[in-house]
Amino acid sequence: MALDICAFAQRQAAYGNPLGRMMLNIPLRDYFRETRIFNSRLMIVAGAIGLLVIVILFRLIYLQLINQHHYTTLSKANSIRPIPIPPARGLILDRNGTVLAQNYPVYTLEITPHQVKDMKALIKTLSGIIKITDYDKKIFYRLIRRHSRYENIPLRTHLNDAEAARIASYQTHLNGVELQARLQRHYPLGALTVHFIGYVGRINEEDTKKIKKSLYHGTQHIGKLGLERYYEKILLGRVGVKQVESNAHGRHLRTLKRLAPKAGQNLHLHIDAGMQAYAERAMGKRRGAVIALNPRTGGILTFVSTPTYNPNPFVNGIDTKSYKALLDDPDKPLINRALSGRYAPGSTIKPFLALGALSLEEFNPKRQVYCPGYFYLPGSRHRFRDWKKTGHGSVNLNDAIVQSCDVYFYQLAVMLGIDRIKKFLNIFGFGYKTGIDMPDEVAGLVPSPEWSKRRGINWALGDTVVTGIGQGPLLVTPLQLASAVATLANRGVRMRPTLVYATEDPGSKQYKLVRNKANSELPAGFKEKLPEIITSMTNVVHDRRGTGIRIGWNAPYKIAGKTGTAQVISIGQKEKYDAKKIAERLRDHALFIAFAPVENPQIAVAVIVENGGHGSSAAAPIARKLMDFYLLNQPAFE
Repeated sequence: MALDICAFAQRQAAYGNPLGRMMLNIPLRDYFRETRIFNSRLMIVAGAIGLLVIVILFRLIYLQLINQHHYTTLSKANSIRPIPIPPARGLILDRNGTVLAQNYPVYTLEITPHQVKDMKALIKTLSGIIKITDYDKKIFYRLIRRHSRYENIPLRTHLNDAEAARIASYQTHLNGVELQARLQRHYPLGALTVHFIGYVGRINEEDTKKIKKSLYHGTQHIGKLGLERYYEKILLGRVGVKQVESNAHGRHLRTLKRLAPKAGQNLHLHIDAGMQAYAERAMGKRRGAVIALNPRTGGILTFVSTPTYNPNPFVNGIDTKSYKALLDDPDKPLINRALSGRYAPGSTIKPFLALGALSLEEFNPKRQVYCPGYFYLPGSRHRFRDWKKTGHGSVNLNDAIVQSCDVYFYQLAVMLGIDRIKKFLNIFGFGYKTGIDMPDEVAGLVPSPEWSKRRGINWALGDTVVTGIGQGPLLVTPLQLASAVATLANRGVRMRPTLVYATEDPGSKQYKLVRNKANSELPAGFKEKLPEIITSMTNVVHDRRGTGIRIGWNAPYKIAGKTGTAQVISIGQKEKYDAKKIAERLRDHALFIAFAPVENPQIAVAVIVENGGHGSSAAAPIARKLMDFYLLNQPAFE
């Protein structure tokens, strides 16, 4: 049929028929060939689709079966996120309820690193909104290295209201950025309390090795010094948690579950903040320490170390320049002199040696010793000088304590020997830590021939002589001196010095008293002779010959005390000590220990004024002011 049509068209074209010419232009199609091409292409597409289906199936098997647990966890984490709720840190208050360490809310700009693709770009954007210093960035990147990328890391703290408002207005366009209201530790009295309260600071790498990380989720701070460090577990509290639902950008949609945190316990101290401030004013710009405590309980009323420094900049990290200034300060304000300063006790050691001598049957306290103003060891030409150049004449034990005769105690030291001197001083706690509820206490030093031998030096009899007047290698802390004189006041019972009086549960408001315990008691032989020493120490203050007579004048109560002066540098045999010609930092230290009232002691005091000169003129008046403040102006506490 097809051939007939073609022949017909050719004949029509030959006769000039246009239909024929038009039909000659119709192309011929090979349907069988086209069908084969279409089927082959269809097979290729089908194969490709089949291959993709196989790949997808394998991927689904991998996701749903092989690695199902991992991706399920990630999926849930993206939609439901647990957020730790840090607890409020416990407060610290003085005996009268004055707040010494508190928490106050501050705005904090925080970033969750895992939600941020370009951290540098984000911080640059934030820097255009609020001020972000290079120090802020340095601390931020340091914290990122120490914490999980899923945790909120603070970039800036203490945002003011205007800065917080600007961040809030831009927050919807800034993935990973959160504006939080956090509780910030603050010390309202600043430098006045730093040496016993200490401060909190950011958790560093060393801290992370010691702590249980789950207890610190949501908080970046930990106690670094003082009570903040010693009572860290009590002050910290228990972390809470809330589960929030988030969208793909990490924005919180709603809170699903919340476990409230438990606030840390409050600490109530024996410390009197008013008395603390009074003692610090009495010290003025002088370097030194003042410790006052209740001898019956061991409760510390005043704990002063001067100079001081403000702890608040340390909470979020003090800048390098400011910290270097504190380190380079020649007055060394960072040193806690009351707790870890080691000083030669000078003549304040004499009552304790005298009590030890009185416990010996062979010792006669009424025996007269002549003091010409100097002392020689047999066969030696070295002169051990008395503080009084002309000497004291004939003195017995009472006279030697009242007038602080060095020559008497030179001879007493030779008679006792260094082994018994060490034994007697150890009984009062010298050479040991007192056990106060603070970290970093030092033990002082009571020397011995064995100690000297370990240092490669032979012990000489002259070393024993100078130890008898509290010089040489003998070193004590102000806290040890206060504890020792409190032992005399408490009639031989040595209580452990303590700062915390009670703990308080902030929820129930229930108090739990801290029951203090005695470190030790003096031997019976010491207790029996104790009244004689107390009488002599009372005469130091109230006898007209006493070295402390200045503070005893017109006192409405009886004071028992002992002055002390400790050399800082050695003076040659032919040289004379002239304070006016010696540099201020090379002058003698001034010391004073006391308790009052003698009949019913309620306060014991130890004062050290570095380079103050004489204990009677520099240290004793400070002690009198504190005793007046406590005994005459303050209501009873315990």
